[in-house]
Amino acid sequence: MTLIKRLDFEEAKFSLYFLGYENPETIPNDSSEKTAFLFNCKATLDLTHNWGTESDPDFKGYHNGNSDPRGYGHIGITVDDVYKACEGFEKLGVEFAKRPDEGRMKGLAFIKDPDGYWIEIFDFGRMSGLINGPSS
Repeated sequence: MTLIKRLDFEEAKFSLYFLGYENPETIPNDSSEKTAFLFNCKATLDLTHNWGTESDPDFKGYHNGNSDPRGYGHIGITVDDVYKACEGFEKLGVEFAKRPDEGRMKGLAFIKDPDGYWIEIFDFGRMSGLINGPSS
């Protein structure tokens, strides 16, 4: 994924990061052109950073929702090939919550971001077979 645009809101003390699967060479440099480009992308991921927690010694961290008490679970990202993507994550030292051939659901993976949030990695070709297959 590529960072398309970052917007900082100093008075409200937060930033928005917009990411997408865009060729970095096609993203305009001009701020207003970049904004227009952003809102014409097919799909983007918008991440919010609330300022201050990184320098607060009493901040215990956000709960990732994958252990009790459960809540938010994860986001999912599609890739062309789960196994090749996981080879790349392995080389980068990314921590896995589930590798493609572990568990009952084969062919998909879960990696963890630096804060422990889960990110599902899957491709539509494999998932459509699982979703459209016979119910058990």
